Amino acid sequence: MPAIEVEDLHKNYGKHAALKGINFSVEEGEVVGLLGPNGAGKSTAMKILTGFLSPTAGRVVVHGHDVLGAPVNARKQIGYLPENAPIYRDMRVRDFLNFIGRVRGMGIAERGAAIDRVGERCGISDRMGQPVSDLSKGYRQRVGLAQALIHGPRLLILDEPTTGLDPNQIVEIRNLIREIGQTRTVVLSTHILSEVQATCDRVVIINRGELVADGSNEEITARTRGGQMVRVVFGPGNVAPSRDDLQSAMEALPNVDWVRSVETTQPQHYAFEVLSKQPEPGEEAFDIRPHLFSMAVEQGLILFELTQEGTNLEEVFRRLTVG
Repeated sequence: MPAIEVEDLHKNYGKHAALKGINFSVEEGEVVGLLGPNGAGKSTAMKILTGFLSPTAGRVVVHGHDVLGAPVNARKQIGYLPENAPIYRDMRVRDFLNFIGRVRGMGIAERGAAIDRVGERCGISDRMGQPVSDLSKGYRQRVGLAQALIHGPRLLILDEPTTGLDPNQIVEIRNLIREIGQTRTVVLSTHILSEVQATCDRVVIINRGELVADGSNEEITARTRGGQMVRVVFGPGNVAPSRDDLQSAMEALPNVDWVRSVETTQPQHYAFEVLSKQPEPGEEAFDIRPHLFSMAVEQGLILFELTQEGTNLEEVFRRLTVG
């Protein structure tokens, strides 16, 4: 039995359709990244999964329990950490976790054992006596994870779990999520695509309320690798064109899908990423490098770099959600 079954899920806010009939399932033990640009519908989907919102149509089943038909039983299966975790900062860590345990209907002995367990699991055992307000953002996030885990849920849902953390804290939380994912199902939403690649077994991408990709990182990348990605770096030769003029000239070349300016360490150089259009089924990918070389010669530019790049999840995400 899947941990989550999402069937023809719709959600309307007045005339605006936030979700337009999405379908996917999550197997027990998977770590799944739910991705999408701002306004795509992923936060709405996560709130419906946890029972905080009711769908306009469709259904969600969590470990055999319909989220609408049997909400209490469904929520018992779920641990939820929303973005900007709502933690009572005037409480001490142990008191806060004890309070959450009581809300979950746990007895005194059960709460004590659970607090010790999640404290050790989340690395906050030595912070139990501190007020939450005295903790760093990274440790507050750990407390948020501890409250989501205290009742031993089979499914953990995390909405932007590393928002606002510094790079070291991000690595710590990422490692913790990976460790937690070894014993339970995890669904997480994030804008940090490297985090998804490092943490998740599978990716579900939503755009404009529709599901546009579902599969492992490798499957989605292979499926979407139609165009050719090239990095090109020009330097001034006989002429010194503007960056905008160069970008416009490349956009006008045959079979170019889009051009993006990128950073370079040399102030006199102009660096770009150029993506070719996706060929029709059965056709070979368009090689745009000869056109870029010819353009450099015609405009009297020095060509410092012309390299084909692999397609990563960030590029796939952009292709599927841009426009």
